[in-house]
Amino acid sequence: MMLSKYKTIGFILITGLSNFKAIAQTDVASAFKFATSQTDFMLTQVAQAKAQTTNANLVVPRNIDKNGNLAIIPSKDWCSGFFPGELWYLYEYTKDTKWLNEAKTYTAFIEQEKFNTGTHDLGFEIYCSFGNAYRLTHDAAYKDVIIQGARSLSKRFNPVVGAIRSWGNIGTPKFTVIVDNMMNLELLFEATRLSGDSSFYKIAVTHANTTIKNHFRADNSSYHVVNYDQETGKVIEKITAQGYANESAWARGQAWGLYGYTMCYRETKDKRYLEQAEKIAQFIINNPELPKDLIPYWDYNAPDKATQPRDASAGAVAASALYELGTYSKANGKLYTSTANKIVDNLKAYRPNIGESKGFLLLHSTGSAPAHSEVDVPIIYADYYYLEALIRKQRLHDHQPVVKQ
Repeated sequence: MMLSKYKTIGFILITGLSNFKAIAQTDVASAFKFATSQTDFMLTQVAQAKAQTTNANLVVPRNIDKNGNLAIIPSKDWCSGFFPGELWYLYEYTKDTKWLNEAKTYTAFIEQEKFNTGTHDLGFEIYCSFGNAYRLTHDAAYKDVIIQGARSLSKRFNPVVGAIRSWGNIGTPKFTVIVDNMMNLELLFEATRLSGDSSFYKIAVTHANTTIKNHFRADNSSYHVVNYDQETGKVIEKITAQGYANESAWARGQAWGLYGYTMCYRETKDKRYLEQAEKIAQFIINNPELPKDLIPYWDYNAPDKATQPRDASAGAVAASALYELGTYSKANGKLYTSTANKIVDNLKAYRPNIGESKGFLLLHSTGSAPAHSEVDVPIIYADYYYLEALIRKQRLHDHQPVVKQ
């Protein structure tokens, strides 16, 4: 009798686990069905927007502007790589050559940025587009763009400061580094792998180490901006330009740091980066100002939360990072994965109806509240990291490495 009882319990547990996995797979399939429909619609909206302008440099979507129009941007905009990357994710999941062809078309629009030394955002521009392109096709032409992009990005590195300049022209006295810049290191790691040139790797880890030293507070939140003297490498000031106050925790900045150090651990296996990622994760997950649906307000310390906008992009970036971090953490892996699952599930409430919002996937992101720029609107990078999180969720379900390289 007892043996039969335990067999029955075991059957129930196994069946329950199977049902859970089936539900997880169904959720991802449903989300991608929504995403393909919306992106079909967005392609028509992009074509219409391009037809209404004489500026041939405007090539990819970024947001919905204050007048309700689809904003189209040039390749030099820091957000230019996200829509091509989104198309690559649609191809990766669906295997539909329609998305392959669209991805190739929109990726080609960004290629000239491989020579751009005037921005630190080449990781966003080149890696999100050409990085995914090479990962999924192994086309040597994409490989060459990645390596050249890394060469251009490397020119912004200052060995005295030990970091890559974010804002400002090369050579200006005030050397600005923002926490977002952690995201661009992935381009350098990939270029090392593809070229064998270890200088890219050395720049990436030096920048990561400098950022750990100077960007983070005792509670493991981060400043947005650290300004250095480029001649001495000394810190001049620490501020939070896109946050509520200099000492506040700007939500997307925390997500950038979480993602960046998780990625750095993947690429180096340096435990300092894993520890830093876990510290940031705990700051986010345990934050008393995090709403019940786990989609943060634009700044954790902004007052009068009832009147503050959310930032779906910060939620999407954090979810994608937590899926990966969950595979590395022995103590908290299940917590990180379950938190990512909750975020992704709750982001369904941030989706528009099919055929609305110009084809964007997520509403309610916030770019820069202090500048009154992109407040409570769809923004393309939220969509990119939402799809990336879904891809990672599916890979975990399929017992594959969460990051396919």
